[in-house]
Amino acid sequence: MALERTFSMIKPDATRRNITGKIVDRLESAGLRVVAQKRILMSKATAEAFYAVHRERPFFQELTEFMSSGPVVVQVLEGENAVLKNREVMGATDPSKADPGTIRADFAESIGENSVHGSDAPETAAEEIAFFFSGSEITG
Repeated sequence: MALERTFSMIKPDATRRNITGKIVDRLESAGLRVVAQKRILMSKATAEAFYAVHRERPFFQELTEFMSSGPVVVQVLEGENAVLKNREVMGATDPSKADPGTIRADFAESIGENSVHGSDAPETAAEEIAFFFSGSEITG
C-alpha cells in the first residue's frame, strides 16, 4: 500500500444543498485525510481551463457553465491508495449505476450534477492539485 495524494472537488449542486460536511465525513470515514481545502467560485474561464481535456466534447459548455454556477470546495486528500479509495467512495459517475452508500448514489441529482469530482490517476491528481493549490497550501 502506498501513501498518496489525490484531488477532490465538491461541486456546486452539493454546496448549494449544504451537504459539504456530509461529503467530507464520508471521505474521512473511508480513511482519507484532508490536507488542503478551500471554497472558491470558479470563473467560466477557470472552469474551461480545468476541464480543457473535454473541450471537444458536446457537454463541454454545459459542464463549464455548471461548474462556474456556484461555489465549489477543492481539496487535497491523502491516504493509502488515495486515488482509488476516493473513486470507490464517490461511486460511478452515473448515480443510477453507483453502489449503494457511495456519495453519488446517495447525493447526486443527475449524471452531470453528481456532487463530486475526483482524479482518475496519480498523474492526473498531481496536475489537478497543482491547478488549484501551491505547495505551501498543502499541510499534513
